[in-house]
Amino acid sequence: MTTIQNPILTGFNPDPSICRAGDDYYIAVSTFEWFPGVGIYHSKDLKNWRLVSRPLKRLSQLNMMGNPDSGGVWAPALSYSDGKFWLIYSDVKVTEGRWKDVHNYLVTCETIDGEWSEPIPMNSSGFDPSLFHDEDGRKYFVNMYWDHRIGKHNFNGIILQEYNASEQKLVGKSEIIFRGTDIKLTEAPHLYKINGYYYLLTAEGGTKYEHQATIARSKNLWGPYEVHPENPLITSMMDPRNPLQKAGHASIVHTHTDDWFLVHLTGRPLPKEDEPLLDPRGFCPLGRETAIQRLEWKDDWPYVVGGNQPSLEIKGPKIEEVIWEKDFDEKDDFDSEQLNQHFQSLRIPLGEEIVSLKDNPGHLRLYGKESLTSKFTQAFIARRWQHFNFTAETKVAFNPESFQQAAGLVNYYNTQNWTALQITWDEELGRILDLTTCDNFAFDQPLRREKISIPDEVDYIYLRVEVKTNIYQYFYSFDGKEWSVIPVELYAYKLSDDYIQGGGFFTGAFVGMQCQDTSGQNLSADFDYFVYKETK
Repeated sequence: MTTIQNPILTGFNPDPSICRAGDDYYIAVSTFEWFPGVGIYHSKDLKNWRLVSRPLKRLSQLNMMGNPDSGGVWAPALSYSDGKFWLIYSDVKVTEGRWKDVHNYLVTCETIDGEWSEPIPMNSSGFDPSLFHDEDGRKYFVNMYWDHRIGKHNFNGIILQEYNASEQKLVGKSEIIFRGTDIKLTEAPHLYKINGYYYLLTAEGGTKYEHQATIARSKNLWGPYEVHPENPLITSMMDPRNPLQKAGHASIVHTHTDDWFLVHLTGRPLPKEDEPLLDPRGFCPLGRETAIQRLEWKDDWPYVVGGNQPSLEIKGPKIEEVIWEKDFDEKDDFDSEQLNQHFQSLRIPLGEEIVSLKDNPGHLRLYGKESLTSKFTQAFIARRWQHFNFTAETKVAFNPESFQQAAGLVNYYNTQNWTALQITWDEELGRILDLTTCDNFAFDQPLRREKISIPDEVDYIYLRVEVKTNIYQYFYSFDGKEWSVIPVELYAYKLSDDYIQGGGFFTGAFVGMQCQDTSGQNLSADFDYFVYKETK
């Protein structure tokens, strides 16, 4: 029996939905405004995981143009039935104010990494939908039910309706089957049929430090549902010293070896020295991650082994360990015709006219588009921060002729929170390197008069960021050998859910390559390679 270290999916990998197909295991996670939509990971042993699919990769399946920060794909639900995979997902169009404008869809595919179907619209009544396949072959759709009315709690319960697969639509009555507990904010429903009971697993308490998973059961699918006698099933709320915080939003899997496990969302706060533990409770630039716990059954109720809070280390299933080759190279030389699946863009797919691996072979060419504050078309290719300590590096050729043209290395949370070390242009100095920061929509260029001139004979500039837990700094080189530091210390906590406008956003920090040209001339930048490497 192997030992599993948590989290199993590091960096921004929230809202895990686990699914078994034979002796293969898959987890689908939320991607919010990042495209392609949904990340699906594969494992044989529940310990070693690799990214195998981003199923929503066509504009016809997912068009997030103009979507708000932390809108887009919330809480996908993956299941396997009738010889194929079923994926339910939301596209959240409005996040602020009284309304949550959201549309829920279903896509299917016979293979996890194949071409997924065109989406079937389901409903728009609330987010976090999932599909339950009952033993008699009937299928049911559940989602949280949003109430925008003044004086009402927004989270109005969990609503259930039958889905007719042959007609490809919801049919019959829809009813609220569970109102939740007094913790409220009841969302993320998953239904299971186990040993004669229907189990309804939900998330409650919001997705911050008060998060938890609540489970209830009934002999009747339509309820009433009784809540677990020792609810919550899992939470970190009562133990602020547990390194795995925010535990909640979970799903259950029964292995082919007759073991039971719970995967759940978690967050790991940055260490705080000489600061109070609870004020604030912490910042998680790696975003909300995925962890796993072992379950045991007593009196037809599931319990987390060791108590209802997460453990950093658990006993794995009785399965021989299967270790994958790494699913990304630390150094990507851009020699293939397709981008590595760890790279994503914002909101929409970027066609050959914006991002190309062919126009200058061996390079990623980005044609300058809108600024990093745009919710429409950014020429920005990035990947998640997955470690507290890492180095990212690139080598770029770019010849701007206007201060409206810039290209370089970016660390990004959302349109209102990012930093960028960019090659741009100055009337007096010509080509320069400059640092721009955006801190809750307050902008600065801290180098002031110390902007760095780029010698005329230099074609490629090397750019690097070193993240060291709480602090990160940029570096540059004109020859790839002698490196100089940008003398500005930047704070990792400012790229976290917990910092953004006081919290309440849902992604995580990204690092990547960007080119902007707000003159409209579409000037291109050529990136020769990109390195992402964990450091100690």
